[in-house]
Amino acid sequence: MTALRIAPLALLLALAGCPAPEKPADDEKAPATGEASPAADEEEKALYAFGASLARYAAGMKLSEAEVKSLEKGLEDALLGRALEVDPRSYGPQLQKLITERRAAAAAEEKQASAEFLTQEAGKPGVEKLASGLLYQSVSEGAGAAPKATDRVKVHYKGALRDGTEFDSSISRGEPASFHLNRVVPCWTEGLQKMKVGGKARLVCPAELGYGERGVPGRIPAGAALVFDVELIEILPEVAKAPPAAGKATPKAAAKPADKPAAKPAEKPAAKPQ
Repeated sequence: MTALRIAPLALLLALAGCPAPEKPADDEKAPATGEASPAADEEEKALYAFGASLARYAAGMKLSEAEVKSLEKGLEDALLGRALEVDPRSYGPQLQKLITERRAAAAAEEKQASAEFLTQEAGKPGVEKLASGLLYQSVSEGAGAAPKATDRVKVHYKGALRDGTEFDSSISRGEPASFHLNRVVPCWTEGLQKMKVGGKARLVCPAELGYGERGVPGRIPAGAALVFDVELIEILPEVAKAPPAAGKATPKAAAKPADKPAAKPAEKPAAKPQ
């Protein structure tokens, strides 16, 4: 890997809160011949991955190559302690305006493309369009019971964008996901209630039944339609609560945290964007 190009805007926004890579030990440095040692090569790859992971902070801005070069120049000057050509503190309002406008334009473009995608999907054989806008297609009918919205279920699934890009998959992780249906996005709550244990289905979800205008930075664009291939494995029994011991006062119950299912993209979005 001869060049290391780190997503500059993302790094500038998050550098203060991220740990710096550790300096390699003397015996891990590149040999005097100039060839990179395996340890040095792995460090460079790790730094590249660090930059790529931070790119989510600039998600949705659709920066051009020339714009990325400007960002790289600012990043390079700041990290190397050079005199800055522009004071970042004085450009806060301009930067916020730029981010807001770019993300709004990208979201509008995605919403239009998603609307066209949903229209095409709705016309396919075997697809049922529900009143909510959810497109439901049974792939194979199950023979078990159908879950209720309050049930906890175990599923295998794959989540993808309209272009087929996979953003999450319990199948890839090799472990089914378990969660309550009333604690996930509406697309899952409604769609899985139409399934029976042992069945498989394809859910095509309008943005308003998924992550809406917020999306998931770096993973799901704002306004994006989503596609989930789901297998309903089991309806899980509720865990029984142990009664308090006789003669002992019942302590004040602590607030029960919401489930954190493995199916991260299926979780309800937070009330406020981060």
